[in-house]
Amino acid sequence: MHVYIHVPFCARRCSYCDFAIAVRRTTPSDAFVRAVLDEWASWQDHPVWVDTPPIATVYFGGGTPSRLNGEALGAILRRIRSDRVLGQDAEVTLEANPEDVSAAAVEAWQAIGINRISLGAQSFDPAVLTWMHRTHTHEQTGDAVRALRRAGFGNLSLDLIFGAPRHLGRDWSRDLEEALALEPTHVSLYGLTVEDRTPLSRWIVQGRCRAPDDDRAAEEYLRAHDRLEARGFEHYEVSNASLPGYRARHNSAYWDGADYLGLGPSAHSYVGDERRWNVREWVAYERTVRGGGSVVAGRERVNGSRQRLERLYLGLRTNRGVRAGLLPASLIERWRGSGWAIERDGRVCLTSEGWLRLDALIAAVA
Repeated sequence: MHVYIHVPFCARRCSYCDFAIAVRRTTPSDAFVRAVLDEWASWQDHPVWVDTPPIATVYFGGGTPSRLNGEALGAILRRIRSDRVLGQDAEVTLEANPEDVSAAAVEAWQAIGINRISLGAQSFDPAVLTWMHRTHTHEQTGDAVRALRRAGFGNLSLDLIFGAPRHLGRDWSRDLEEALALEPTHVSLYGLTVEDRTPLSRWIVQGRCRAPDDDRAAEEYLRAHDRLEARGFEHYEVSNASLPGYRARHNSAYWDGADYLGLGPSAHSYVGDERRWNVREWVAYERTVRGGGSVVAGRERVNGSRQRLERLYLGLRTNRGVRAGLLPASLIERWRGSGWAIERDGRVCLTSEGWLRLDALIAAVA
């Protein structure tokens, strides 16, 4: 079993972000803990616990989970441990912004059992960070990594966003080198996309900014793939690369089709063949929990042909691929001839060029 906790609070909305966040000057940590633990309690009689599966990973995502104080994070983890078995080698991840990393915060995180940090660097270019509405400086990213290393955090991931508009003059190669110089054990690569109702989409409509260049984004993605592999990283999933032994175990559970519980506003859960999702906004979520209602906004069954398609999509996201027998031989041959896939040990695996076309390739299978 795997547990995800969505912490929606942010100091500011990034220019590209359409996530379920709540911008707050002061983070309501106590109210969040009460709401999430009430939702957690509602899961305790669910049949998923019949065989008492141990919890292998816990992931605090967001939003900006590092805006919660250590006491709040600790209260959630203590309750999970008291109600269920948290594996001795469980991976416990906290997404953090560089400006939230201090000696006191790091000490608190370590004391409550957090053992993996995913740091939202995004870029090391000051102009790009400003354009993205990020609330940290590039110097703070380096300071944060050094503080985490001094405290003994060995499992450290950096997030980077590629495909920034050309007019920003961003040097992607330099960003990669600055990230690698900090010696992370894991790197996540996310392409800049234009989502509705974001500052970025408004800028494009108003003519203040051009849409991201797909060719430029593809070139940057392939350059990152080559550079990371040259430095000993395994590009094991379309957006993720790690040094040996440092794959993100929580995210890997999603791609493997494992069961997981999602707590917090907009969080998704997947148990058996049912997917469910919570109400999106923090205020509505907190009010509903406080009133004793269900926070489930919707649910669906994932079975039959839909389940098959999802398993293909998730499998092809990884460098493990899928069994060749799940795909038509003619399609495999076309993908191989185009340089989009390889066959290895009876499995079809996409190349980095194939990953760039993942959605279109899956559409051909549907």
